Amino acid sequence: MADKRIRVLLVDDHQVVRRGLRTFLEVQDDIEVVGEAGDGAEGVALTEELRPDVVLMDVKMPGMDGIDALRKLRELANPAKVLIVTSFTEQRTVVPALRAGASGYVYKDVDPDALAGAIRSVHAGHVLLQQEIAGALLADDPGSGTGRGSSLTEREREVLGLIADGRSNREIARALVLSEKTVKTHVSNILMKLDLADRTQAALWAVRHGMTG
Repeated sequence: MADKRIRVLLVDDHQVVRRGLRTFLEVQDDIEVVGEAGDGAEGVALTEELRPDVVLMDVKMPGMDGIDALRKLRELANPAKVLIVTSFTEQRTVVPALRAGASGYVYKDVDPDALAGAIRSVHAGHVLLQQEIAGALLADDPGSGTGRGSSLTEREREVLGLIADGRSNREIARALVLSEKTVKTHVSNILMKLDLADRTQAALWAVRHGMTG
């Protein structure tokens, strides 16, 4: 069903990379590539214009890089999920990218099927917080929300633990026998009470305070 496809925007300064990604993604029945951009500024403009579901964004680009583009999209309150594409040697860039609003990351040598799975995952509301990066985030975390956990209700603590386990709102609703609307309300309350910006920070807070499953 074309109207149910995940709309993806490719942002990378290498045309050959974009062509390769497009070639693979276009054979996926549930993914549609809606556009391409060669730098961060163009990526932000096209994200605003095309309103994709997921942006697949390189980090190192001339002009506006991927992290600055992420910050701009957050400033614009754009709802697109951003999946950062990086190399293992650029691992140190993943932490600021997650802090800037990325929903996760993949390495440039990722298996094609794993890439499609990552796109589906962030589109479903998951936070792709892998173990090696979780440790770096914890080490670099300024402690936002520290000492405020006591303000959470028992239900909010359950929801927070499931966010840290990478569950989407739909999966949390099923696990706790709640409506998705109720889960969204709990998530909003959690972010407000802990003074956190997004689900990635919430997941990090939960990991720091031993609330994972």
